Amino acid sequence: MPIAVAFLANAKSNEMTNRFKVMQSLAPSGVEVRLVDNSVSEGELIEQLADIDGIIPWAGGGLPLQVARHARKLKLVQLMSAGFDAFDIPALNKLGIQVANNGGSNAISVSEHTISLMLAVYRKLMDSWDTTRQGKWREGLDRLALRREINGKTIGIIGFGNIGRQVARRLQGWDVEILYADIIEMVPGRDRELGATRTGKDDLLKHSDIVTLHVPLNKSTRGMISDREFGLMKPTAILINACRGPVVDEAALIRALKAGKIAGAGLDVLEKEPTDPNNPLLKMPNAVVTPHWAGGTAEGNERAVRFAFSNFQRLAEGRPLLSLVTPEE
Repeated sequence: MPIAVAFLANAKSNEMTNRFKVMQSLAPSGVEVRLVDNSVSEGELIEQLADIDGIIPWAGGGLPLQVARHARKLKLVQLMSAGFDAFDIPALNKLGIQVANNGGSNAISVSEHTISLMLAVYRKLMDSWDTTRQGKWREGLDRLALRREINGKTIGIIGFGNIGRQVARRLQGWDVEILYADIIEMVPGRDRELGATRTGKDDLLKHSDIVTLHVPLNKSTRGMISDREFGLMKPTAILINACRGPVVDEAALIRALKAGKIAGAGLDVLEKEPTDPNNPLLKMPNAVVTPHWAGGTAEGNERAVRFAFSNFQRLAEGRPLLSLVTPEE
């Protein structure tokens, strides 16, 4: 029996309508996908989701519990990325609604963006582009710290899941030492295949020239990088964050950058998004900020959509679902 899936997004956005068309083109037989505007009132949303079996929310947008309680047929919220912090997983589970994430689909996209941020910070790419675009050709660039190479550096990866491992894979050939810290042990020998050595978080912070974060946002990771951690890092080190903004204590990061406790930061995520235009990070010469932009490539989106639809097919056939998110203890 066919199942109905709602793509919950801004229906007035050209980008979202284009993404919806891609979904329609990839939808397998037995799965009907509809575009449902997430900006309507709760009452309208309840009406539109009355006969929906599954939801694909865009960009981590949450599902109000009041709406979920009225969606009697809803069985699966299928995310398009790894993050699930916008959802009350235990409450949804109590309603009989499961949540699955999609971490593997954007791992390549985010890992490539991660390395782009490393290069942007090290090579002062944004500063050089700004002066060139303004017709000032190197004007003022001599006042910046010297550009650096990734070659020969120690890269510390905190969180060695799908994305962290892809970062390590893409650093092969850069002649770097790779350290990683993760609470989950890997299959023996797999880290050596990626040229990485496991260590503790503190040891990683002390020895790394570049620290890059790839952990989910939960109780144990919220604010995991703060004043104490910046105090452990080298003054020449840089921090890269392409996972979730609240993993880093933003006020502590600003203090560390101003005081020279670390040399720079490349950030795709911030504590509050969209951020305040007056956020000091946006004006710091040793920080590069992109607008939660690491995923969402054409190739990554197609992988995410195909995975989502395969899970909905499993739902329709009564088979076990993949990549289900389990509530925190």
